[in-house]
Formats: sequence, C-alpha cells, structure tokens
Amino acid sequence: MASAAQDLLLGKIVTILENEASSIAGVRDKVDDIKQELVSMKAFLKDAEGKKAQMEGGETWITRVRDSVYDVEDTIDEFTYRINELKCGGPVARCLHVTFHIPKNLWYRRQIAKKLDKIKGTIKANSERNQTYGVSVVTALEGTSSSHDHIQKWMRNQAEASLFTNEDELVGIEAPKKELMEYIVNGQQSQTIVSVVGMGGSGKTTLVAKIFNSDIVKRHFNCYAWVTVSQTYVIEDLFRSLIKQFHEARKEEVPTDINTMSFRELVEILVNYLNSKRYLVVLDDVWDINLWTQIRVSLQDRQLGSRVVLTARNNGIASYAFGVASHVHHIQPLGKKDAWELFCKKTFSTHPNKSCPLELEPLARELVGKCNGLPLAIVALGGLMSSKTSCSEWSDVCNSLNWHVTNHPLLGYMKSILLLSFNDLSYRLKQCFLHCSLFPEDYLIKRKRLIRLWIAEGFVEHVKGVTPEVVADGYLLELCFRSMLQVVKRNEAGRPKKCKMHDVMRELALSTSEKEKFCAVYDGKDEAIKARRLSIQSEGEIKSGTGTSQLRSILVFVEETTLPSDCKFLRVLDLEDVSITKLPDDLGYLFNLRYLNLRGTSIKELPKSIGKLRNLQTLNILDSKIEELPKGIAKLLNLRHLIMYRYTHDPLGFRYVKGTRVPVDVSKMNKLQVLSCVEAEGDTIRQVGCMTQLVRIGITNVKGSDERHLCDSIQKLQLLHYLFLMASDEEEILRTNALCSPPPLLRVVILVGRLENVPLWFHSLQNVTHLYLHWSKLEENLVPHIEALPNLGNLVLINAYVGKQLYFRRGFVKLKMLELYNHPFLTEITIENGVMPNLNHLHVQSCMSLKTLPLGLEYLTNLQKLTLVRVPEEIIQSIRKGAVDRPKVQHIPEIRVYVGWSQERLS
Repeated sequence: MASAAQDLLLGKIVTILENEASSIAGVRDKVDDIKQELVSMKAFLKDAEGKKAQMEGGETWITRVRDSVYDVEDTIDEFTYRINELKCGGPVARCLHVTFHIPKNLWYRRQIAKKLDKIKGTIKANSERNQTYGVSVVTALEGTSSSHDHIQKWMRNQAEASLFTNEDELVGIEAPKKELMEYIVNGQQSQTIVSVVGMGGSGKTTLVAKIFNSDIVKRHFNCYAWVTVSQTYVIEDLFRSLIKQFHEARKEEVPTDINTMSFRELVEILVNYLNSKRYLVVLDDVWDINLWTQIRVSLQDRQLGSRVVLTARNNGIASYAFGVASHVHHIQPLGKKDAWELFCKKTFSTHPNKSCPLELEPLARELVGKCNGLPLAIVALGGLMSSKTSCSEWSDVCNSLNWHVTNHPLLGYMKSILLLSFNDLSYRLKQCFLHCSLFPEDYLIKRKRLIRLWIAEGFVEHVKGVTPEVVADGYLLELCFRSMLQVVKRNEAGRPKKCKMHDVMRELALSTSEKEKFCAVYDGKDEAIKARRLSIQSEGEIKSGTGTSQLRSILVFVEETTLPSDCKFLRVLDLEDVSITKLPDDLGYLFNLRYLNLRGTSIKELPKSIGKLRNLQTLNILDSKIEELPKGIAKLLNLRHLIMYRYTHDPLGFRYVKGTRVPVDVSKMNKLQVLSCVEAEGDTIRQVGCMTQLVRIGITNVKGSDERHLCDSIQKLQLLHYLFLMASDEEEILRTNALCSPPPLLRVVILVGRLENVPLWFHSLQNVTHLYLHWSKLEENLVPHIEALPNLGNLVLINAYVGKQLYFRRGFVKLKMLELYNHPFLTEITIENGVMPNLNHLHVQSCMSLKTLPLGLEYLTNLQKLTLVRVPEEIIQSIRKGAVDRPKVQHIPEIRVYVGWSQERLS
C-alpha cells in the first residue's frame, strides 16, 4: 500500500502542475520544488518498503506528506478563488479589481508563496526526520525479505498446492474443464496458446491445475511443465525450471551444471530436448506480454500438437496476437447454486451433510451474495465464518464487512491477492479505479458518465493530438481488460456501455480511499468529513464546517438530502435524480466546477450566475424541467458536453423527445463535443456548423426550409459520430438531400419526421452501426438502399414505411437487431436465405395487418430472441407447440409474445 500511496501523492502534484492556476508567476516553481522533494522521498521509501520495522514509520510519513500535498492544492485553489471573487463580483468589486488588481494580486502572490514555502519546509523536515530514524532500520534489516516477496512466495505455494486439491473440494469446474480439454488434447497439430483470463481469485489456477493433473493430459503429451511467473521473474530461472520439470516428469537426470549455464546454453538445451516431443507448458500468473517474446525461442513449433497454457488477469495479455493459433477462455463467476455449495463446504464442514443451519441461512446467503461468485472471496469468508455460531456474530460481520476485509487476519491473503492487481496500475488508473467506489454497491456505471467525471476530476493525462475523452476511454478499457471492472453491457461497436465493481473489490477500494482521504461514503452519521470526495448514499443533513470546505466532489444517490454551503472548491456536483427544484443563485461562485449533473431533477431554470462557471466542462440537464438556457450559458467557453433533451414518455409517438432553446450566440462554445438536443430557431442551425469539434449533435424543430443551412452545417462536422434530426411536426418534411456526403465517422443516424424519399446519402454510411427512422412514412422501399451497409448492426423502423411488403433479398451481413414498430399497412415480411446471417434479435410490434409470421425465420440460425407484440392472434397461435409454423421457430432459444398486457414465453 505504501507504493500505491506514493503514486497517488505524486499524481496529485503532477495534476496541480498541469492546472492552469499553477501558471501564476512565482507559484509553479515552488510547486515543482515540492514535487522534486517528493520524488526523492519516494526513492528512499521504496528502498525501505516492506521492512517490518519500517512500515509504521512509513505510513506515518505518508499521512503527513499526503496532508501537505492537499495543503498545496487548497492554497492554489484559494488564491484562484480570491482572484475570481474580484473578477466576478458585483460592480463595486469589479471596479476595485480594475483599480487595484496589480497590488492586490501581488499581495495574494506573496501570501501563496509564503504558504508554499512553509509546506515545503514541513515536507523536508518530515523527510529528514524519517531518514534519520529510518536508515538504521533499513541497514539492520538488510537481509529481510519484503512483504511483496512474501506475498509472491505464498502465491507460488498456493498455485502448486492447487495441483494436489481433491476434486470433491471443488464446485462448478466440470463444464469449463471439459471445454478447455478439447482445445488442449484435441485440435490441430500446430502449436496453440490457450489463455485463461479472469480477475484475481476467480479460480484460473485451480481450473488449469485440474487439467494439468489429468491422466488423459499426462498420457497425451511426451513431457510437461508448470511455471508460476508472477510480476517479477528472471527469464533464465524460468528456463531452468522448465528443464528440471521436463526431465523429472520423464524420470530423467537433470543436467548437473544447469545453475551456472548462460541464457544461450539454457535455450539450446530446451530447443534440442523438445525437438521431437509433444509438450505442454503452463505459464501461471502472467503479468507482462513481453514474457512470450522472451520465452518463445525455447518453445518452438514442430507441428506435433504442443500446447502452451497461460493464466492472466489482463485480457489484453490473453488476447495478444502470439503469432500462432490461440484460444481465450474467460473465467465466469460461480452461479448462485455453486457459490452456495462452495460456501457451505468451507463454512459448515463439520455439520451434517455440510448444510447451513436454518437460523443462519438468511445471513449466510447475504454474505455469499456479496462475493458475486468469486471463489477466493467465498473460500476466505467461509473460513472466517466457520468459527462463528451465533446469529449476532454473523450479523456483525455482515454489517462491517469493510472492516473485516481490511483488518481480519483470516482475510489478509485475499486482500493481498486482490491488491496485487491494484498495485500494478499506474497512478492515474489507481485514481480512476478508486473513484469508482463512490458509486453504490452493484450500481451500473455508464461509460460516458464515468469518463466525464474522470476528466473533471483531473485524472486524465494530457496527450498531444488526442482528446481527453479518447484517453479516458482507454483508461476504462484498461481497467476492464485487467478485470478490475466488470462489463455488464456493451454498445453496438462492442465497447463497454455499462460496468460495475465487484463487491469485494469495492470494499477494498473503499478502505484504501478512506485511508488515503481520497473519497468516502456518507452514511447519515454526524461525523467530520475527512476525504476530498463524498458519495451521499443515506439521507440526512451534512452540516457545513465539518471538513466540508475541503470537498472537491459530491455525488448524491438519494432522492433528498441537504448539502453543505461552504464547498467553494467543488470540481464535481452530481445531483442525478435528486428531488431538487431550484439551484442557489450563488452557484456562479463555484469557480472550480467542471461537472454539473442535474439529470432527472425537477429544476425548471438555471440561475443567471451559471455564466460565471468558466471552467465548466459538462452540463447535463437531461430529463429535467428546463426548457430554455439563460443567455450567460454562451460564456462557458470550456464546455465540452451539453446534454439537454427531455423524453415525453411516448416512445412510439412522433414527439417522443423534446429539445431545449439556447441563446443566439451559442456558436461561441466552440469546444463543445456534445450538443444534444438543441431546438432550432433563428440562426441556430447555421451556427452549429461553426462548432467543428462536435462528435454528437441533436437538433429538433427542423423545417423543410432549413435544408440548405442544415446540410451545410452537417457537412462541416467532420468529427461527427452521432446525428439526430427531428422535424418540427409530423407533417413537416425532413429534407436532407442537399447533403453531398455525410461526415465519414458517422456511426449513429436518427431521423424523426416525414421523408419524401430515401436520402441519397444513405449509401455512403460506411461506418454506421445504428440506423433509426421514426415516423418517416416512406412510400419508397428503404431496404435496397441500406442492405449493403457493411457495419449496420441495429435497424429500428417506427412508422417508417407505408408499403405492404418488406422484402429483405440480400445483404445486412452484420445486422444483429431488427425492430419494426407501428406499421399499420404491412402485410408481409420476407427474409431470403443468406440475408442477415448474424441477426440475434427480431422485434415486431403493432403490425396488425400482417397475414403471416415473417417468412424465412428458419434461415436465421443465429437468432436468439423473437418478440411479437400486438400482432394478429392467428400468428401467435401458429407458432405454439404442435402448430403449423412451430418448426420454423423451434431453433430460437427465447420467444416472447404479448397478448394485451400479458406476456407469455413460447420457447
């Protein structure tokens, strides 16, 4: 944890140096001096890290330095706040600023310089004190192994112990074992890499050990070896281990001088030894893909069916292009039944049939639920609870699991194993991961929300030529690859759309965050706030002056709460779905605010002072009551995301969404990437063309007469990924044929309103994955114009076609979802053999003129779900078991039909 804390501290200083506030004359150099002092101290503490006698002193030192770093941040923010007060105050204050800004600024500079000098002196004194008492300790313990080495040794022992675990002690292993055996024993003759990937403690090593130990495997291969790699390895030592195990498995004599051989000699022995043998090598716990580039020279492919199996926590390693055939197996969490069985085996091993006493079952199931199917957590908690017999003891653990995970010795190794993944992160990824613990347990975190929060917090590195959003997206992918976050839902392009934290990982993140004063969860108790970020998950009043002035972020997850009034340095204020009707008039004094989320609130208007929030990057008023933005909004020149549409709760009606009116000079916000949805009036559409950084645009109230300005503006938006256009009413024709060629990066196109014909530019949508036509009422057949689109994955048509027949003759090679709603004249849907071969879900709703079931369903061999809602009763009857059309749908795993308000499954 010392290493993690050091990274977070240095990361904070780097962030301060990157902040524009530190460019004030005389400040940047002083902050940089403090950074250099920290770098020197980190090098010293790294030498001493892990020495048992050093740990307590090291933690005390870290606490002092962390508080000093926060003092630096507070000092700079206070200076900026004072200057901002003069600039943004009333007429008198502004006059004073104009008259006295030079001497006043100099006075503030002197004050901040004095404070920074004092902080630097404190840090240096702490360092000297620590070194005075620390060097002798390090010297005295020079031969002592570090705690990191101790954990690595323990993990190697555990891996080898897995080779001797009895089969009856394991659960949920048969299906994945059978699947992997097929790849390892059967299959092609060329060398194959089989990767088993999953988060720490998910059972990767145990699964592979059972396969490695199988008699079938031992008979199939001429020789075999198991090497635990871990985070630190010496390649020559791995070669020696391979040589020893290959020889010992065949009861052959190991070369006597192996310990003195060079790299070249070791490789030569391996290459010659394996020349005519079919071998199996397990590389357990791989952290670095460079391992394969180093070791592959010794494991050559002789086309004999050799296999290399590796286990890893990082999906990026498992998915690496090894240059040979490969297969990736993702470890899945244990199901509820298997998780319960494993817990009972470990907890109630002395009970009859290893069964849980009835009075403990509710609490036991609650604990098992918190493990989310993670075998390591289940076994560790089972061991802890095996000595507890009363309901009160069990209840205490359930109510204080965070404390037990952090402090109980029986859970210490579980914590160490899971923290290995955390400690392997860069300091920026550490911050991003800890930040996720602000969300409640089992909360589904949306990708875009998370990315915008990370940017606002200052966690995202500045990379030349790359937007912060792209960099932050990379951070999220990295955390998912490393199994630190679990992907729950993906978008059409396969990127994470929603993710969550594993409960046990969240407990560890919370305990780390609270210790480092990084963030905390408010539980309703009247206690001082000691963290920089606060997640409010219990209703109550947080009083000002209880540490709240240091807060930089507040996220609220309850409907009602009373916020403190002294949080003048806030960077993030997230009030999504909070029952609030009005914002304070002095909102503009939150000069540091980067992120303001009012989604789902009952606020009707924004205060005029919002124009003072010059640092604001994200403003989300989606589904609030705000219909018009104040004039001052155009002053927010740093705004990047403006989300402001409102749903009308009539998803199949024409006006299912409403836009928001904006000031006439909206084009001044030229850093905007997201503008959705703006209501077109006056010169709005023409101004949109000046906002060339837009990647997402939504425009409502579009008229046919806007065609030229509309198409000219869209043509200029070359970075656009998402286009939403809505006509002014259901009779207005949405004209877009003046668009010569659409922006090349378009992925989502949503058109709401009547179309005279299929837009001429549809055939150019080479990157579009989602096409949504709403109330288009086309008389022309749309299908031939879009069937060849190479990346179209989702097609949604709502009252989009007034013809009688919809005929899919060819193409739609990547279409996964087809949804047809509200086509009153449609009598027949035909899908030819070979069309849309990857279709996964077909949804047909409110098509009451259909004469028959969609023809060609039997050809859709990959169809997983068929949904029929408000279609003629005879169609539903025709697919019931034993009915005439049942053979056409019997291959579909899930068939749902809706008759009236009732739902029925026919699969």
